[in-house]
Amino acid sequence: MVRIKLKDFQLECVDKLMNEMTLGDKKNVIIDSPTGSGKTVILLDFIDDYLKEYRNTIFIWLTPGAGELEEQSQEKMIKFLPHRQVKTIKEVLLEGFEENDTAFINWETVTKKGNNALKETERKNLLERIQEAHNEGYNFVVIVDEEHRNDTDKANALINEFNPIKIVRVSATPKKKDEVNIISINEIDVINSGLITRALYINENVEDNVIVNNEIKYLLDLAITKRLQIVKECEINKTKYNPLVIIQFPSMSEIIIKQVEKYLSEKGYTYENCKIAKWMSENKQNIESICENNSCVDFLLFKQAINVGWDCPRAKILVKLRENMNEDFEIQTIGRIRRMPEAHHYDNIILDNCYLYTFDEEYKTAVKQGYKDASEAKIVFLKKEYTDFRLTKEFKDNQSDLYGNRESAKVIYEFFKEKYKLTNKKTDNKKIFENNGFSFNTNIVSNIAKGVEVELEKMSLEKIKIQKRVSTHENGIDMKHAVGVISSKAGMKYDVGKQILQRLFRFNIQSINLKLLNLSNKDFYAFVINNQEKLKDDISEAVAKPNEQMNIKINNIRREIFSLPEMDYIKYDPKVKIQKVYNKNVYDNYPSSAIRSICERKFEKYCESDEKIKWWYKNGESAQNYFSLIYVDLLNKSHSFYPDYILLDKEDHIWIIEAKGGEDNDGKSKNIDMKAQNKYTVLRKYCINNDIKFGFVRDREDEIFISQAEQFIENMQDDSWQEISTIL
Repeated sequence: MVRIKLKDFQLECVDKLMNEMTLGDKKNVIIDSPTGSGKTVILLDFIDDYLKEYRNTIFIWLTPGAGELEEQSQEKMIKFLPHRQVKTIKEVLLEGFEENDTAFINWETVTKKGNNALKETERKNLLERIQEAHNEGYNFVVIVDEEHRNDTDKANALINEFNPIKIVRVSATPKKKDEVNIISINEIDVINSGLITRALYINENVEDNVIVNNEIKYLLDLAITKRLQIVKECEINKTKYNPLVIIQFPSMSEIIIKQVEKYLSEKGYTYENCKIAKWMSENKQNIESICENNSCVDFLLFKQAINVGWDCPRAKILVKLRENMNEDFEIQTIGRIRRMPEAHHYDNIILDNCYLYTFDEEYKTAVKQGYKDASEAKIVFLKKEYTDFRLTKEFKDNQSDLYGNRESAKVIYEFFKEKYKLTNKKTDNKKIFENNGFSFNTNIVSNIAKGVEVELEKMSLEKIKIQKRVSTHENGIDMKHAVGVISSKAGMKYDVGKQILQRLFRFNIQSINLKLLNLSNKDFYAFVINNQEKLKDDISEAVAKPNEQMNIKINNIRREIFSLPEMDYIKYDPKVKIQKVYNKNVYDNYPSSAIRSICERKFEKYCESDEKIKWWYKNGESAQNYFSLIYVDLLNKSHSFYPDYILLDKEDHIWIIEAKGGEDNDGKSKNIDMKAQNKYTVLRKYCINNDIKFGFVRDREDEIFISQAEQFIENMQDDSWQEISTIL
């Protein structure tokens, strides 16, 4: 048996966990644990200690990802605690739970669409196995590993099915909430223990305002030089490990990968001589023993595949070519280079630190963010009497724009001319744009972080500028990213957004009469990339105006039969003092404290209390199993619309209702939906054609009002807004 040897801070964490189990006043406990602090061995020691005292307990260990972390954690428990009972999800489904089990379950097996764990099969499903355990008098304790990765309604609803006595959530980037007790592991304690590096050096030796000809070669040269420095220090100190450089790529990066492979090959690093390894979801090479300290691999190329559960302490340098990662993923990836290869420091400034090289302008320094969210989620099941309800719903078949590119460009062209008072003279327009904050720098300018950080959660880095000479080949990915951001915010396909920008700003492109600037190709690249945020905001504002031509035929609509989903996930507030069940809702045990907007809460209360309403259903959003209609924007771009409610009245009339923000007591509108008119028009048309009742509802002065007029009118003083009981 291999014994677990814990550091002092790890033992202290286990003691605090044990106290929380017996004395803690909150159900949720968060372990705020820096990457590299040994959270797995902490949890294993805690499980062993707890089961010695409380035998009628079952631990559920939930992990994210494709299964690697689940298997790693399970293998460590078998190694360190061979006397304890370990089960997989398959074994749970086949055999059920037993006293003192620790079941390792990957989220994908129970929350991903098409899973079998929650379906009725020849075996008893997971929910039934949970109920059996409750009937036997067992208590559940749920451990949520990497909790920030699965903080969703579906995941939390499943956790609630276990009805655990405690939920232990573990992460280096926890989503701090109300109603939790937090056990924080001090980063300094982990550093002082020797488990992780003393500091992170970011963009060491990068000078302010440096002009870079080739970003990839520049960053790789820095990494190669630093790796050789570490190798030399290892030899001097007789330290036996081979430092690894990990190179992270964007999602769509085949061209960049080839550029890196070619440049490394020129420097003598190839797959053939085992100096390079690749770890992509679709392609893995030379990774068999890459985590061993004496591995001959010097460089590892990866995307996102290794960010969960990967443990390679010899990784010392990260070259980050990926753009716009979210903050959680950022800190998790940095954690891969923070571990010390032999779990102790060497009293050597080069060996005791780790190194990050990146020109990512979106690199975040504030990696710890707290927010208030006291909600929980539960699974609800459809009542049998509503399984036969049917409607016809609409959804998009193929993404298409009904306007051509020229028509779309004209809409945006007119917006720019009106907003900035532009003229037909391109030279005058350039000055006007400059006066309004647009950059015409012919280099691509980026702000990057530089500095030395000890505690990552307290990052406060210096910002320096770098200038990259424009190359339409080298900066292709920068341009694609900028166009993608601009197009996505405006609801356009990438190709459409690209052509519109070219029509408006680039020289020698079609539609000269829609030209605002005459930029050369290189200057066009610099203009779009440097002004990405301003262009994004302006173009999305341009297309947000209501479309008055709603009778146009939409060619890409598919129609199919909609039925009420047999199972749904409801987010609710468990702190509400009086918890009621809304019996008129189509789901069993639908909570009155479901998380809703002010108007929605008032409307649901009205539906439940009014005798004219037989039943009601709260529709979901952004999923194909919910009820949807199609509307178009100013560019005749089609969008999905999910009306909020479907209900049936005493006269068996079907109603479809959309709830919007109302007005405050001063008459100020709380409606933030700029496309409400389009949605109103398409809902009215659908209901008239299908002999269905409809309405938009809004709140004012604690009352609910409804409108069924020919068009949506924002001002609730208008006669089109009637007190709801007079209509429904």
